[in-house]
Amino acid sequence: MNIVLLGAPGAGKGTQGQKLVEDFGFAHISTGDLLRAAVKAGSELGIKAKSYMESGQLVPDQLVIDLVKERLDSDDAQKGFILDGFPRTTSQAVSLDAILRDLGIKLDGVINIAVPDEELIKRTTGRQICRSCGATYHVTFKPSKVKNVCDKCGGELYQRDDDKVETVKKRLSVYAAQTKPLIDYYKNSNLYIEIDGKQSMEDVYKDIVASLEKSK
Repeated sequence: MNIVLLGAPGAGKGTQGQKLVEDFGFAHISTGDLLRAAVKAGSELGIKAKSYMESGQLVPDQLVIDLVKERLDSDDAQKGFILDGFPRTTSQAVSLDAILRDLGIKLDGVINIAVPDEELIKRTTGRQICRSCGATYHVTFKPSKVKNVCDKCGGELYQRDDDKVETVKKRLSVYAAQTKPLIDYYKNSNLYIEIDGKQSMEDVYKDIVASLEKSK
């Protein structure tokens, strides 16, 4: 199976992707991981990417597309893959279609884990981290026994700036603006599958697996 996995920050995309990899042996292809690996390996594409990253610029689409193409052509990706974080835009989706055509690969599904913004805000802004040991908590879903105190080491729990309400709202707004045209693009194919992300992690996973079975 070859799938694209979509989901806003806080939708649980990373957790579901990891479980699919563990259970089915798919290659997990994340553009962030690809860029870091290419830079570390000092490959031709990695050297180009590094120059942009070090100067604080966004890595150009074409360079990311070249990295994705190289990765999709590797042996383990022939057994099935999950694309995580790519495509992000309609132009990237068009480029992905061209790559898949060139490589003779068929995309089986585009899975979007859909969660309302208010739920995403609740999930993300409730996160707390221990300053001392890095343990993570959530004020609603996984609270510490004593407020703002780590159960493991007694350290102080704090909220990252990234998890503050205004920052999260801005991130979700950017994601929605970028992703809506992409979702519309895939809705025009028979590949789009929307999963109710408000459910428990276990039920979301069951729905993803069931939808993949149907699309075979």
